[in-house]
Amino acid sequence: QVQLMESGGGSVQAGGSLRLSCAASGYSWNCMGWFRQAPGKEREGVATIDNEGSTNYANSVKGRFTISKDNARNTLYLQMNSLKPEDTAMYYCAAVMSGRYCYTPDLTDLSQYNLWGQGTQVTVSS
Repeated sequence: QVQLMESGGGSVQAGGSLRLSCAASGYSWNCMGWFRQAPGKEREGVATIDNEGSTNYANSVKGRFTISKDNARNTLYLQMNSLKPEDTAMYYCAAVMSGRYCYTPDLTDLSQYNLWGQGTQVTVSS
């Protein structure tokens, strides 16, 4: 079964840390990324990584979040440090199937990602 399964969300105080995981199964993946959606807002790109390990980040998370992947485990991670209340959102993992073109520096082009996870909630209190 082709799927992405996120985990690791939770509630933390401002300044705290969380690590999100996304287990990918059923296929090989090219570009992958983390996206988030706060209530009443559009879904936005947080961080992306391509097949060669090149990464891109939204300005709002640069220096605080780190995206990485373990190819052996077929798992994507997002280490989130120095969390702020404005980071509160549902976080989604997304992927582009191997063989399909993708351009990770464009964090606004969500349409290129053809598989999405169900999301994991992150809540940061002040």
